[in-house]
This record gives sequence, C-alpha cells and structure tokens, in this order.
Amino acid sequence: MPSLHFKGKTFVQHHHLVVPYHELTPVKAKSLTDKASLHDNVIVHGDNLKALKALLPTYSGKVKCIYIDPPYNTGNEGWAYNDNVSSPMLQEWLGKTVDREDLTRHDKWCCMMLPRLRMLREFLSDEGVIFVSIDDNEVHRLRCLLDEIFGEDNLVAEIAWRNVTDNNPTLISVEHEYVVCYAKKKDRLPKTWKNPNLGVKLRLHALETELIAKHHSQSDLQDAYTKWFRENRFQLWPFEDYKFIDKGGIYTGMRSVHNPGKEGYRYDVIHPDTRKPCTPPLMGYRFPKETMGDLLDKKRIIFGEDETKLIELKVYAKDYEAKLPSVIELDTRLGANELRTLFPESTRHFQYPKPSAFVRELLQFATDKDSLVMDSFAGSGTTAHAVLALNKADGGNRRFLLVEGEDYADTITAERVRRVIQGVPTAKDEALRAGLGGTFSFFKLGKPLSLHSILEGQDLPDYESLARYLFFTATGEEFDARKMKRKDWFIGTSRLYDVFLLYTEDLEKLKNLALNLELANALRGPGGKQKLVFAPTKYLDDHFMDRLRITFHQLPFQIYKALDK
Repeated sequence: MPSLHFKGKTFVQHHHLVVPYHELTPVKAKSLTDKASLHDNVIVHGDNLKALKALLPTYSGKVKCIYIDPPYNTGNEGWAYNDNVSSPMLQEWLGKTVDREDLTRHDKWCCMMLPRLRMLREFLSDEGVIFVSIDDNEVHRLRCLLDEIFGEDNLVAEIAWRNVTDNNPTLISVEHEYVVCYAKKKDRLPKTWKNPNLGVKLRLHALETELIAKHHSQSDLQDAYTKWFRENRFQLWPFEDYKFIDKGGIYTGMRSVHNPGKEGYRYDVIHPDTRKPCTPPLMGYRFPKETMGDLLDKKRIIFGEDETKLIELKVYAKDYEAKLPSVIELDTRLGANELRTLFPESTRHFQYPKPSAFVRELLQFATDKDSLVMDSFAGSGTTAHAVLALNKADGGNRRFLLVEGEDYADTITAERVRRVIQGVPTAKDEALRAGLGGTFSFFKLGKPLSLHSILEGQDLPDYESLARYLFFTATGEEFDARKMKRKDWFIGTSRLYDVFLLYTEDLEKLKNLALNLELANALRGPGGKQKLVFAPTKYLDDHFMDRLRITFHQLPFQIYKALDK
C-alpha cells in the first residue's frame, strides 16, 4: 500500500509509545458531581497526547465512537507544534505558530496528527468508528494517515458536509467540508446504519399526541401545529420539512412515488376534486397500480390544488427511518448561534464551531444508548452537548470523554457543559431551557510517572495512579478503580490474575514495605486466580511463592534499592 512521507515521520512514528504516563488529578470545584470519577462523563484539561496516554489504562478498547475536529491547518488558526520529540528538527519547531508562510506547515500537521491517531485507535472497541472533520487543506493527507493506521479496507465513507454558501464570482464555489469515517474493524459494523429513534422524532410524537387530543377539526389542528412549527422549525432538523398534521400525525410530502432513473409504471391517478388525471412523473410511478390503489385507500397520497401538480407520498414522522447520508446539509452558523445563546455575556467566540445537531446526527447512527463517546480536540464542548441532548431525547446513558489542552478548558468547554446540564433560561429550545441533566468530572493532567523522580524519592505518584499504570501495563486490560480494595492491597482482577500492589506514598513507610510470609498469606483475591503482586521487595523464596500461587514483580525502576541508598 502506498504511504505518505513527510519531514519528521521517522521521529514521530512511535512517539506515542514513549510518552510517559501522567497522573490524572480530579478537580472537584470544577466538576458537576458529588464524587469525581473516571467512570462518569469526563473532561480532562491537558495536552491531548499526554492526556490520551493517561486515559488509556481505563478506556482502552471501550470507546464506541470518536469524533474529533482537529486544526484544519488553514494557516489562520494559530496552532503550534508542541510535542517534545527527541529530534533537533522537531525541537526547532516547538512552540512556533504555524501560518500560511510556513513551508513546513503540512509536515508539522502530519507530525502532530500521526501519534494522536495511533493512540486514538487503541481506544476504539472492535465495533467502534472514528469521525474526523477536515477541509480541502489536509483531507488528502488525512486519508493517507488513516489508511496507514486503520487500513484502507476499514474506510467507511467520506461524508460531505454542505455548510455554507460561497458566492465566489471567479473561482469554483466551495460550499462544503468533509467528515472522514474509519472503523476499527469494518467487518464488525452492521451492514446498514439506520436511525429509527431520533430524539426530535420522539418530541414530535409527544407534540402530535397533545395537539390531536386538543383539536378535533382538521383546520384547528393544522393551525395550531403551523403556529408551533413557525416558532420551532430551527430545532427540527432533519424534520424541518414536516410542516403538516392530520389525525394520523405530523407528516411531509415526498416524491418517493416517482421512479427516478429508469422507466416506471404507467397509469392514471385521478385528482379527487377535478376528476382529471394528474400529471404523471417523467419516468412513471415507482409502484404498480395495485400498490398505488392501496396508498390511495389509506389516504397516503397528497394532491395539489389541481391535476397539474405532481402527486406526493404522505410520510409520517413516526415512520421515519433513515440511513446516515453521504451528504449532510446544515448551516455552520448554527454553531455560532448556539454559543451566543449559551454565553450571552461573552465577547470571545470560536471560529466556526460545529453545531451540536451536526455531531448529534453522526452519533445517533454510530452509537447505542450505552456507548462511550470520545473527543480529544474538545474545543467549545460541542460533542458533550450532542451526547447530553441525544440522551435527553431517547433516554440513553451515553457518556462523553473530552480532552482540551487550552486554557479555556474550564471557562468555555466545561462551563458550556455545566450550563447545558443545568439549563439556559434564555434558550428558545425548551429542553435546553430546562436543562439536559447529567453530571461530569473534571480532571487536570498531573505529574508524569517519572523514573528520575521516583528514584530520587520525589513526587511519588499516588496509589491509584500507580495502580492504574501497573495494572494496564501488566495485563493489557481496563483498570477499574471502583473494584480496588486498598486496605487489602488489591487493585483488580484480569483474565489470568488477581493483581495486588504493595505501595504507599509515604517515603519512610515505603522503605520498610516488603512482601513477607504474613502479608502473602493474607492476600485474598475475589477471582481465586494466580496472584500477581507488585511490591518494593520480597522476603520469600520461590518455593513459598509457588505454594501460595504468587507471581512477584519488583516495583518499576528498582525503587526499593534506590530508596535504600
């Protein structure tokens, strides 16, 4: 398979492997929950590559859907290359803003994206997918990187997002961006992505039930719905054309009775008022005459004022079932309007933020109600907003996992989520005005698990951070802090082992901590499996450890010998 070559690729090819694990420190004051937890909705403030490495022990293979909106590399975004890679060339790049005059801006962008995409793939479940927003500046290079990392056979689709009108009188009008979608394992995806449970659909169903109960005449019913529709149409995407109602429910007209692209059935359909044959579609009708007769009997055909208008099929919102389209039309200005609604006091605005409805459209096809959704370029928090809105609409329990490295991670990213959860009094949307509900835990990236620091006995990691690192490194499986029993030194059960960690952040106690016979006999694992024990040292010979079914590993970095000096 052809591959993409760029300056610095040799140095960043495996850079994600040498990024040190960092502690994740909960910040209760910035969270919206009683107890911060990595099993809650999560927002992490810190460099996204380091944060991804810190999150990997908990979330490896658990994420159903990743959506990211990385820098498009237009030369006007003000991003800088910040990965501390051991290369003179890349060291020279550090911290320098990438603009259009930078002759290496495409190389820098590829060097930034490659290790992050490699890391993100590790988070996906076998049924998981990643969506990446991009435009013409880097879409071809992005496709090459994703082909290399995910395999070209795992390309799901490239979606065109038609989001603007570009009235350029001299050049080709550019009115779209892209969303590139790859699967972890495409053969594990359903043959067709369908979405029968749109949140808006459920809301419309509740509305039509209420209106039909209140209004008995067709004209009153339509008038009441028309008034509501005028005030709320902006919220109804993709139902913005469903502007009619009858006793059967809210509906629209579609030309799916016509036969596009090939010769169809030829017969007359008589207009009920003029009693004349309606103008037939150019290629004939899609259905045979018997099927059309059945649709007429069920009043599923919409006629114009006279026979000159083409007939349409009446399609009720309750029957809506769609595939994820390859072209999505949604005005990007909706994203900016959302932020103005959420932050009416703010003069600081993101450039072209994604509308939450756009992200929601992707998520409602690619996730189920209990999915974990990840965004490592969180920005203004659009993905979290979309997850919460989708949960509110369909009663789901999806969780979001956001990473944002900029200083607005609290004041904009997390603050948006707080307001969306608690309610925005000035919002036109009723659900947003009342609040979408939910919780989240805010974490900041802490100290690295540094060889030098531990050897010197400085900045010792906390027990849970070291447990997370050791468990994942030793077993390759998810670490769940909720199952940890620190007083028993137990940190988790893997497929093969009950795992124990003898460790304390107290330097003096750590110097005297060892696996002895008394401790070894006291270790009890709920799985009844071979015991994998991490400790500074041991006072048992191999005979006793075999008898007690213990596999011993001295703590990393020869910590005990270093502290004993």
